[in-house]
Amino acid sequence: MARFARVVPRLPVADLGRSRGFYVEHLGFRACEPEPGGDPDFLVLVRDGVELQLERDEARSGPGGGDEPPVPGSTLSFEVDDAGALHRRFAGRVAVEWGPEVYGYGRRELAIRDPDGHLLILSEPTDEPPTCGGREGAEEPDGA
Repeated sequence: MARFARVVPRLPVADLGRSRGFYVEHLGFRACEPEPGGDPDFLVLVRDGVELQLERDEARSGPGGGDEPPVPGSTLSFEVDDAGALHRRFAGRVAVEWGPEVYGYGRRELAIRDPDGHLLILSEPTDEPPTCGGREGAEEPDGA
């Protein structure tokens, strides 16, 4: 039987250069150079054995050249070895959607969005006690 070896996400982006800059500058990925000649529509990024592909999406680019607010996109969850260090790296440079928080399932997580609205969850295992409850705003029913 055929086996699956890995999955490599391919994200649609409005502006390949802008997205390349984000992943290289803020997340430390290295961009593999596209084939010479012309304006590339596709880019491969790598870091620590993790590969991510970006593809120009004309529907996202539109007549404004990607100036419109991003359409919410995919969610990617990356296992990292130091979510706290990444959080410190983002300080004042990248808006953090939430976290870092320790969840009851034994993970410390934080999340950011890339320029196209893709949610990037950065998660590490931990034995620390949870720092947040379940759902925000959920209350116990009377008499519980």
